[in-house]
Amino acid sequence: MFQKLEDVEKRYEELNTKISDPEIISNQNEWKKLMKEHAEITDIVEKYREYKKVKQNLEEAKAMLDDKELRELAEMEMEEAKEKLPKIEEELKILLIPKDPNDDKNVICEIRGGAGGEEAALFAGTLFRMYSMYAESKHWKIDIMNENETELGGYKEITFMITGKGAYSRLKFESGVHRVQRVPDTESSGRIHTSTATVAVLAEAEDIELEISPADIKMDVYRASGAGGQHVNKTSSAVRLTHIPTGIVAECQTERSQLQNREYAMRLLKSRLYEIEQREKEEKLAKERKSQVGTGDRSEKIRTYNYPQGRITDHRIGLSIYQMENFLNGDLDEMIDSLIATDRAEKLKGEE
Repeated sequence: MFQKLEDVEKRYEELNTKISDPEIISNQNEWKKLMKEHAEITDIVEKYREYKKVKQNLEEAKAMLDDKELRELAEMEMEEAKEKLPKIEEELKILLIPKDPNDDKNVICEIRGGAGGEEAALFAGTLFRMYSMYAESKHWKIDIMNENETELGGYKEITFMITGKGAYSRLKFESGVHRVQRVPDTESSGRIHTSTATVAVLAEAEDIELEISPADIKMDVYRASGAGGQHVNKTSSAVRLTHIPTGIVAECQTERSQLQNREYAMRLLKSRLYEIEQREKEEKLAKERKSQVGTGDRSEKIRTYNYPQGRITDHRIGLSIYQMENFLNGDLDEMIDSLIATDRAEKLKGEE
């Protein structure tokens, strides 16, 4: 571990020199890339230097033990250093876990009603409200990119962007099938129904990571429509982009301007293609141990919301929370922190 830390510190010094080089500064793409790497290892280097300082204090305190006048002070300093060192070592182990390069990115979130008809669409709406309130609590910004609303106020599907530092790091484990067990408003006999909605969380792809040839994109424009197919826009401002090589489609109809809708659809398309590219890379790294938590196979049932019991259970980590109202009002931190902690523990085990 310490050889690795020495290498990271050496790289940090190299980067300090490079990011101050006028020639590199003039190449903005290269400079941004190096600045990003510098920022990613700064915490590790600072913590390692703190470790070396405490280690040095320990050695100096040991050297003072023979001095009768300084013995008591030396013993106190040794005790303090011995207490600090294991804590710092543990923090260094965590910092050395390879960081997900997408963690600081904005996210594009897609929610689709699954099994359960109108009730599934209403549940999709409940999930959208939950994530909107969570984003608000973090001071993140939400922009709806595309929506297909039902007459009862649910969503067959809704796509939205969440902009804010660390959005992906907090939301990446939300991808998968969410199941709800409740008595629907549409049910007169009071029977509990089980419905599902699918959530996909995509990291927003940056231009420097993914380039798409304009020749590979087919664009269609059409009129935006509201619930039940009722037209809400008399001009063809809605945009559908199709990536010809893969057949992947991205749509946006929420903005009045066709240009704005095209920009949003392009961001969505790039993020979908970026996700496929990332998954392919992960599959190729066969030797790398995969986290048990994962970042969400869309077909995997990850969580159940049981209204009669007021219980939310995450099946990947076996955690149940009995705070349904708070949870649906965006109080997700306990669940998200537990998912992150489990993922970190699995990665630490893999590193060892």
